[in-house]
Amino acid sequence: MKVWFLGTGTSQGIPVIGSNHPVCLSSDPRDKRLRVSVWMQWDDASYVIDCGPDFRQQMLTSKCVKLDGILFTHEHSDHTAGIDDIRPFVFMQGDMPIYAEDRIIESLKKRFEYIFEEENRYPGAPSVAIHEIDHNTSFSLAGKRVLPIRVMHGNLPILGYRIGDFAYLTDAKTVAPEEIEKLKGIKVLVVSALREAPHETHFNLQEALDFIDKVKPERTYLTHISSLMGFHAEVQEKLPENVFLAYDNLQIDI
Repeated sequence: MKVWFLGTGTSQGIPVIGSNHPVCLSSDPRDKRLRVSVWMQWDDASYVIDCGPDFRQQMLTSKCVKLDGILFTHEHSDHTAGIDDIRPFVFMQGDMPIYAEDRIIESLKKRFEYIFEEENRYPGAPSVAIHEIDHNTSFSLAGKRVLPIRVMHGNLPILGYRIGDFAYLTDAKTVAPEEIEKLKGIKVLVVSALREAPHETHFNLQEALDFIDKVKPERTYLTHISSLMGFHAEVQEKLPENVFLAYDNLQIDI
């Protein structure tokens, strides 16, 4: 499996509009972060996790020309607002398969009613094929088993995903012991780490490191990073061995 980090920033991205924070003014390309998403490829399969407001730019930058489906973690805009930009894929391939819990599907139907409309559809609207996920049930994608992982984003239950030796968890604040057990034995973990200071609904850096100690992957990449975390180069120097600050357009093999 190849994983391309399409975006590694928090909900506002980095730089933040109008901000004079030093990280927002950085010339290091690793400090410029679009909203979080990853593109996963194996064999002839091509999937993304989440589809935020930077989706179009991410697809153009990565030169992705084929997409077999989108896995959603939750309904927040930084993870869903780019869904209209699936149109070129839909026009080439047909209905886009989307994988999400019922609550997320219902949220998308309210916010993007025209996409889900069955009668009198606007001719240029994208179309989707809905695959509803039960967080307790694994499912198959292109020959690989996908195991949903229940994560708490503050008080909001959301999903992470384990696909073989790879797991992706974003917007995490707490993860129950039985869900951590589902992650044991993985080679590569991607997990969110917002900043060093505590936050009500996200792991801060220390909480993410404590979580990594429980899972014990071979390698970990931190994502969903805010400018308040600090400069990429300086933060990376403080991280333990085999823990890395992800950055936009980083590509890894698993």
